[in-house]
Amino acid sequence: MRCLARNPIRLQGRNWFRDVEVVQGDVTVPSTLDAALEGVHTAYYLIHNMTRGHGYTSLELESARNFADAAELAKVQHIIYLGGLADPEQHIAPHMRSRIETGRVLREGKVPVTEFRAGVIAGSGSISFEMIRFMTELLPIVPGPLWMKNRTQSIAIQNVIDYLCAALTNPRGRDGVFEIGGPDIAKYGDLMLRYARLRGLRRRMFLLPGIPLWFMAFGVGLMTPVPYPIAYALIGGLSADSLVKHPQALEVFPEVQLIDFDTATKDALEKTNPSHIERVWADGKHEPKSIKHEGCFIEHREIAVNAEPGTVLEAITKFGVRELPGTVRLTLAPPARAGEPYQGRCAPVSKSLLLDSKAILFRWKDKFFGKQWMEWRVICQAERVTLTQTMFFSPRGLPGFLYWYLSHPLHLLRFRNLIDKIARQSETQ
Repeated sequence: MRCLARNPIRLQGRNWFRDVEVVQGDVTVPSTLDAALEGVHTAYYLIHNMTRGHGYTSLELESARNFADAAELAKVQHIIYLGGLADPEQHIAPHMRSRIETGRVLREGKVPVTEFRAGVIAGSGSISFEMIRFMTELLPIVPGPLWMKNRTQSIAIQNVIDYLCAALTNPRGRDGVFEIGGPDIAKYGDLMLRYARLRGLRRRMFLLPGIPLWFMAFGVGLMTPVPYPIAYALIGGLSADSLVKHPQALEVFPEVQLIDFDTATKDALEKTNPSHIERVWADGKHEPKSIKHEGCFIEHREIAVNAEPGTVLEAITKFGVRELPGTVRLTLAPPARAGEPYQGRCAPVSKSLLLDSKAILFRWKDKFFGKQWMEWRVICQAERVTLTQTMFFSPRGLPGFLYWYLSHPLHLLRFRNLIDKIARQSETQ
């Protein structure tokens, strides 16, 4: 498997990075696509340009045309594209129109295309789901436009992956356009209320006419992980229903067993912990990071340490953990394979265990305001030893957000000092 990325170094922290070949390229620069597509049988096109803001729709079409042309020259046999679910005969938002037009441009090439059209995707990592998650957690009364009465046929993120994988080997899907959705239909606002019910939160919708789109996008950009340009495009997409009107996908891909929204949400909530969260902050840059991601507030710092890895790990267990009262569990064990972090039950620290380039140590506890974890890693690369410290906080409702924002300055000071103390302890042993 080969992955195309504009900045490959940003993918180094992903748990799948070692399993794929990563090449540098950009669909807006046609000359970079030849090497990426050389020898490729099937190409997945999972790209959008909404972060570019104004003018992104024309860039979408240009990018798709570049990719289709390059795929034809490279003799690619199949393109699989994930687009948006909307009725092209209706008046729909520019974002949804762009998704449909991108599929059309890809099909204008000579390479067979399988296009899937999906609406709201339910699950960790989905932009639309993160909007639902953060806004519902934060606001006891959720304001919204009258568009929230429009209907959607959401689909579980696992089912999207199921369809994408099925299209790889199912010849009946070649040259087809398939609308995909889950087993139930709901109003956009009802998805937020269903999320709240599963979280044990009492929430109400308050719909108002005439709320400016830019104002809603500003609020979403401020309170959720979704940047303003993407929020602006996605919220605009709520102006029409997003329903499956042509359910041929169920017949062509019977191997896909549909998952309802509630089940997909429960799965996402169970995966809101460091062992499942995609490590987007490990992007090759070493500066401190403060982000919102997959239901968590995340604070990450790293520092070079002039000490042996085993010594650093001993300093964590003797000093770092002592500074954090309420610790419930630690993990330390040999890796499952070369290059994997150490994980498992708490065990006595031994320098002889540190034969690999990484070590991992977890600490977590439940709080009334949410769940909190601390993670330390010792990373050895090119004779350089780096200690990383990452704090995760998953807020529960408005009290969780208030707790985080009111204590945030204290958190920054406390945990910056903590990693510095661990580093100094390591170097003086």
